[in-house]
Amino acid sequence: MTELTKTAFQPRPGQARVLAYERGRMGVAAVPGSGKTATLSYLAARLVARADLADDQEVLIVTLVRSAVGNFAASMARFLRDEFKLPPGLGYRVVTLHSLANDIVRGRPALAGLADDFSVLDERDSDDLLRDAATAYWRTHSDLFDPYLAPEHQAKQHIRDRYLPDLLVDVASAFIRKAKDEQYDERRLRRAYEASERPLPLLEACLRVYESYERGLRYRGAVDFQDLIRLALHVLEQDADYLQRLRRRYPYLLEDEAQDSSALQEQILRKLVGDDGNWVRVGDPNQAIFETFTTASPEFLRRFLTEDGVQPCELPESGRCMPSIIDLANHLIDWTMNAHPIPAVRARQPLTTPHIKLTPPNDPQPNPPDDPTRVFLSARAFAPAEEREAVIDSLKRWLETPESAQQTAAVLTPLNYSGAEMVKALKAAGIPYVENLKSTTGARAVVGSLTILLQYLLAPDDPRRLAKVYEVWRRDERNDRDAAEQTAQVAALLRQIERVEDFLAPTERDWLHSGSVPDDEALSDHLGAFRAWVNDWTRALDLPIDQLILTLANSLFVQQAELATAYNAASYLARFAALHPHSRLPDWVEELLEIAKGNRKFSASGDEEDAFDPNQHKGKVAVTTIHKAKGLEWDRVYLISVSNYDFPSADSFDSFISDKWYLRDKLNLQAEALAQLEALIHAREYAEGAASADARYDYAAERLRLLYVGITRARRELIITWNTGSRPTAQNSEARPLAALRGWWESRQRSHHHNGGRS
Repeated sequence: MTELTKTAFQPRPGQARVLAYERGRMGVAAVPGSGKTATLSYLAARLVARADLADDQEVLIVTLVRSAVGNFAASMARFLRDEFKLPPGLGYRVVTLHSLANDIVRGRPALAGLADDFSVLDERDSDDLLRDAATAYWRTHSDLFDPYLAPEHQAKQHIRDRYLPDLLVDVASAFIRKAKDEQYDERRLRRAYEASERPLPLLEACLRVYESYERGLRYRGAVDFQDLIRLALHVLEQDADYLQRLRRRYPYLLEDEAQDSSALQEQILRKLVGDDGNWVRVGDPNQAIFETFTTASPEFLRRFLTEDGVQPCELPESGRCMPSIIDLANHLIDWTMNAHPIPAVRARQPLTTPHIKLTPPNDPQPNPPDDPTRVFLSARAFAPAEEREAVIDSLKRWLETPESAQQTAAVLTPLNYSGAEMVKALKAAGIPYVENLKSTTGARAVVGSLTILLQYLLAPDDPRRLAKVYEVWRRDERNDRDAAEQTAQVAALLRQIERVEDFLAPTERDWLHSGSVPDDEALSDHLGAFRAWVNDWTRALDLPIDQLILTLANSLFVQQAELATAYNAASYLARFAALHPHSRLPDWVEELLEIAKGNRKFSASGDEEDAFDPNQHKGKVAVTTIHKAKGLEWDRVYLISVSNYDFPSADSFDSFISDKWYLRDKLNLQAEALAQLEALIHAREYAEGAASADARYDYAAERLRLLYVGITRARRELIITWNTGSRPTAQNSEARPLAALRGWWESRQRSHHHNGGRS
């Protein structure tokens, strides 16, 4: 390894063992902050430089998301240029699994049953198509969930109207993902179901939605992302010559984020590697936090690490966190393995070793100096608003310190909703912030304004909606106290109009001069300008929806960021209208409302894979979910809402987000539908309720890993709080793992103090 130590990349002991790889299969269990991206990209660059590759061969690097592709490509280019004196861009390829699958299928589309010019629906469009299929089924089967409703909710129509249609979408979505992961298209599944003659009502409903969804895909000549994976494996299984050519082209396969691999993804990579190929898998099973939303599982990587012929390695050294935070994260692993209730009922451990180790002396990224006083685990039962106030008071004190201008800080939340509430509180307190949520409050505000304008078009004779439009018209003046007072006064006048047409299109009677408005020339001119604007805008109603949105935006917004957001909203609705040719203004308004509420993935820039760099926001407070914080780090981290609702432990008194209050027996209908699917295709018995119980344990395990991820985002300071929640029927309590960590931490600190700081 002497050649490595002479380079700018100075490997730690664990990294050096990985970089000694030459051929065969290797599995690498990494810890947070261990530099796995740098290690894997350096290994790839080293293979490009030193392996005996032919001109038509490449090292293939497969990663999880598009943003990681750019990071890998940039890192490899730097290593090849600076370390190995080679031009970047040659001898390797960095792809996501989906883009690799797309290339495989496009190489043999006929074998996959597709036309040469097939298209791939993005996630947003496939979600819309699924919702249409589920809605169509619901119209004729609105009694589907009656057997699952709690007795006291059986006769409540508003539950059927408000909650159950969305529940069907969620259940069918999980069902279709699982069916495709099991390589069952809707026709094969229909044949199996009819042959079984088993009464599986949830499966029957989901299968009907599946069939309708697939008809929609075929009508568009399209496939979805899950199809790409399924069909890529099918192509590799059917064309041995094509597979051999791919194996020759990619003699080395390096896989990142392997803890998030699914069964189908693993099978594709196994096919590409072959029995005697070269495959390096790197990941951290303790950071598998996407199981709830996908068919991924960390068990695939864990099993790989113990396979015959696989060389297991660890990347345990991390320079990210100060020692006390590392000790806290390691104790969470130990407590989970030895004291948490999940291992007693589940064969799989939620968290496992390796422990995180400190970096060795003279490491280029040493651990921050230790200061146990910078770790605070709150025992107080805050109300949600009180918790936000406490965080804001703490941040104000931090911002007054000289070092804050050169440091980073973040508030990490379990849910987008709590993140949005935190942003509102920070904004009201005048604290500089930046958000990295599903959609930003700035984007939601722009979309919300456009929604108000379109809602008025739905009822142009409604004076209350006209008053709201006026408030939007003056939105840029809301921070001026005098202007805000005038806005409120004028809006009150507009709400009192008896006939809106007397204001907007007066003939015999002009409301402006009827005595209802104070005799003020400036006010009359002001309202006249507003009237002209509304009339111009109303005349644009016949334009296509995207042009209508842009027309409204150009007359309402002046800031470039706002106009960019409006442009992307217009593009979003244009795609929606093309996908739903019978949709009209009420449907478009509903879509914008979902964005404004934060229920739709929507980016102001149009790129939902924008990389977030905490170091670009020093002296500000980042607000993001723990899920989106994965891979990132801050000097100071607040973990909020660490209660038994957001981080349940499967105790009998824990409430789960997946629990629907209107269903009986704490049934999880997504889990029950998947259990019925598995019972059919694997010839198993189905017992109602067993899958719901298992799903609770799986969810609790994932939330333990989420807490571990949250803790390991903090470099120098960590503050953890919890709240009692806002549910009227029950109060949250402190999450069991937080209580265990706090008890251990306080005992350790007392011992440390008693021993004069020598513990």
